[in-house]
Amino acid sequence: MLRLSLLLSLALTVPAWAAQPLAPPGAPAGVFPKPDRPVAEIVAPQWTAEAQRDKAGEFEQVAKAMRIAPGETVADIGAGSGYYVVRLSPRVGPSGKVLAEDVTPSYLVSLERRVKGLGNVTVVKGEPHDPRLPPASVDAVVLVHMYHEITQPFGLLYNLAPAMRPGGRVGILDADDIPSRHGTPPALLRCELAAVGYRETGFHPMPDGTYLAVFEAPAPEARPKPDAIRPCRDGATAR
Repeated sequence: MLRLSLLLSLALTVPAWAAQPLAPPGAPAGVFPKPDRPVAEIVAPQWTAEAQRDKAGEFEQVAKAMRIAPGETVADIGAGSGYYVVRLSPRVGPSGKVLAEDVTPSYLVSLERRVKGLGNVTVVKGEPHDPRLPPASVDAVVLVHMYHEITQPFGLLYNLAPAMRPGGRVGILDADDIPSRHGTPPALLRCELAAVGYRETGFHPMPDGTYLAVFEAPAPEARPKPDAIRPCRDGATAR
């Protein structure tokens, strides 16, 4: 009887959400330099009200600029409330996939609830320095209003690159502001991504002082070694 009670107690402690990493861990956080800038605190699962974002046409502008098409696999890194996830699902269609990745347990719980019934969506538990996505599995990645919250951007970008298929697109949507005010100046963003071997392929001004920057990830063998990566100074040059 005691054993049964213990088993029931353990079962009740198991999280309701089933999100798990999809790939083995990549390079550990400790081998990368820390960013030479503030890192904003994660304060909310969404940027602003969904109705307001829809009225501004945010998703459609981003999806068009990134050429997201039916049949593709798209990862939403830092998916938060799932605003992009539920709109990407019909966009890629039944032959496509959406990987809704996050690191915050409460957000993962909410994501699991919100995407229930969407057969082409998988919720993924990542790490702040590693999205834990399978190699060569993703056509496009979006990071929406969260880049400034990444505690180890060099590690995340380094570990993300092997998940990208050749020609894959990485789109970063953020406010043109300093990280302590929940934004990333474009020059700083370009410098940090270039430090890991990413190449900018597009830049699109968006409403309300935001922008979408699109990059191509380096081939895994073309990435700089972690100890060769240098943090950026003043958002323009690497140390």
